[in-house]
Amino acid sequence: MAAAHFNRERTRRRIAVVFFFWSLISLSCAGRLPVERQKLDVQKHLNRLNKPAVETIKSLDGDTIDCVPISQQPAFDHPFLKDHKIQMRPNYHPEGLYDDNKVSTKAKDRTNPINQLWHMNGKCPEGTIPIRRTKKDDVLRASSVKRFGKKKRRTVPQPRSADPGLMNENGHQHAIAYVEGGKYYGAKATINVWEPKIQQPNEFSLSQLWVLGGSFGEDLNSIEAGWQVSPDLYGDNNTRLFTYWTSDAYQATGCYNLLCSGFIQINSEIAMGASISPVSAFRNSQYDISILIWKDPKEGNWWMQFGNDYVMGYWPSFLFSYLADSASMIEWGGEVVNSQPDGQHTSTQMGSGRFPEEGFGKSSYFRNIQFVDESNNLKAPKGIGTFTEQSNCYDVQSGSNGDWGHYIYYGGPGRNPNCP
Repeated sequence: MAAAHFNRERTRRRIAVVFFFWSLISLSCAGRLPVERQKLDVQKHLNRLNKPAVETIKSLDGDTIDCVPISQQPAFDHPFLKDHKIQMRPNYHPEGLYDDNKVSTKAKDRTNPINQLWHMNGKCPEGTIPIRRTKKDDVLRASSVKRFGKKKRRTVPQPRSADPGLMNENGHQHAIAYVEGGKYYGAKATINVWEPKIQQPNEFSLSQLWVLGGSFGEDLNSIEAGWQVSPDLYGDNNTRLFTYWTSDAYQATGCYNLLCSGFIQINSEIAMGASISPVSAFRNSQYDISILIWKDPKEGNWWMQFGNDYVMGYWPSFLFSYLADSASMIEWGGEVVNSQPDGQHTSTQMGSGRFPEEGFGKSSYFRNIQFVDESNNLKAPKGIGTFTEQSNCYDVQSGSNGDWGHYIYYGGPGRNPNCP
């Protein structure tokens, strides 16, 4: 009887011990599985983005630029582009391109051409395109692998909306000029380049033009290009050339640069997302870049040109619904994220960090503001609207003259005594 009781007790203890160790193993695995799964997801995403290169160039700012055969770029991961024949040049350029050689002495205070830092260590061969290599840390800074390279929703202002609360959703603030109410087939501007200070890593400051179609609800179409400082996206505070597109108001479609399939790059000399150098300095030399976006009247694709010489590539028209026809609004200006650190307005700067009234050499500007009409002609707007959510934080002023055409000065310091 005692022996039977002893055996039962020993069996119970063995079961308890086994159960205890099994619980420990289960808990350990449960903790490891999400981490391992995340590592796997990140590596798969990196493998998709970082295509095999024929040459690799190290940049002074720590970037790695991969020279990838043009036919193997991320665009062609899109199922609709599997058999796409690359269009190596646009059928038409817009007529009436503004001649930057005719600008005034004041505007010519740009002593050197703008370059990209990686050019100091080499160039990509013909037949390839330069792609900034995505690092593991870049992806890990995103809220999720799925959201990497994407903007948050509702980052475009609605100039004529009666609801300012809606316009400032997600803490995005703007100082812009705009035209609306017609059919637009492109936009151009020359954009003063600075390196604004960013307070929080999750904030950014950018200066760009927007080509917009549709409503500002779930179906917004947008093509965007300019320069930005975004520690979250790039891991530093460098000023970088960028593009963006979406066809569903920043929900599932689109991304920055070449971080998803869509934009087809044909240029071997300029890398999307790479650092721009030099940048403007307060009361010193001013530097700017020209951006042109236009719709090819024959094929319907939306093309981008950087400067006077670099046709970058195109967004195929099938990516869009409204923009498959035309744009209904164009915007030029700045945008920042105000995450309200410590319950106060951010001190993240827009443009140069100075208000518009300070003028040339101090405040940031857009000049030669134009749009493309239905006849593929570049036109200066007859009237231009301006918009900002909080003019005491960031402001915008417009004007026009014979040297600069239509222009704006814009920007500001963010937090200041009048912007608490």
